Amino acid sequence: MSKLLDALFGCPHTHCTFPITTKRGRQRSTSTTASTYIVCLDCGKEFPYDWQQMKVVPPAKHAA
Repeated sequence: MSKLLDALFGCPHTHCTFPITTKRGRQRSTSTTASTYIVCLDCGKEFPYDWQQMKVVPPAKHAA
């Protein structure tokens, strides 16, 4: 039932972790390839984070 509600309304991603930075050279087996990211505590989705802008950024920016 919760998957159906998530599909219809989605997660607002209002409860997120503090930005996490991986160690250099470490490979993470997730969809986000950014070295700094935040995680939604409600749904578990990861979002790339930019320390310079201090905000979540689109994944395309970190793909390069």
